[in-house]
Amino acid sequence: MKIKAPKILVLAGSTRQGSVNRLLARETAEALRHAGAHATFADLRDFSMPIYDADLEAAEGMPPAAHRLKELARAADGFAFVSPEYNGSYPAVLKNAIDWISRPGPGEGPLQVFRGKPAAVLSASPGPGGGTRVLKHLRELLEMIRMKVVPHAVSLPRAAEAFDPAGHLLRPADIDSLNQLAAQLLAATEEEIYV
Repeated sequence: MKIKAPKILVLAGSTRQGSVNRLLARETAEALRHAGAHATFADLRDFSMPIYDADLEAAEGMPPAAHRLKELARAADGFAFVSPEYNGSYPAVLKNAIDWISRPGPGEGPLQVFRGKPAAVLSASPGPGGGTRVLKHLRELLEMIRMKVVPHAVSLPRAAEAFDPAGHLLRPADIDSLNQLAAQLLAATEEEIYV
């Protein structure tokens, strides 16, 4: 028996206002809602935090923004990570957010907010590659922190042409790919919350 609609946290690895990955993150949250999830897009622009530093953590504890983001992550049943490709990999802002919120608090086990939870990976790029290199790196990172990454990934090439002026996807193949990912992530997440 299903006990609740799954909560999905959507994170984008770009803070740039006009980022196509932020647009894709918003579209991902909407596709997940349409599929039946409670999806929240957490804009990393709203969670400014210093680069992870163990000495800073020991002296001052977790920064307030990191703590707020960690609480959203703790409440999530699954995640969608939308990342640009910086030099073939994910950007520091996304890795830093993951590093901070992965830190165990009092009474928590290692990686407790991520361990065993389903995740999906997506990328948008202005070029023809669609961010495929970052998807591989991001999948490896998430698997190392014990997440269950769904098989389907969204790669959005020539992303400057992929959205209408309101920020919605235009191309049928992109819409279908996003809906396929949303369905896979929702199914994987629901497996975790069945009793």
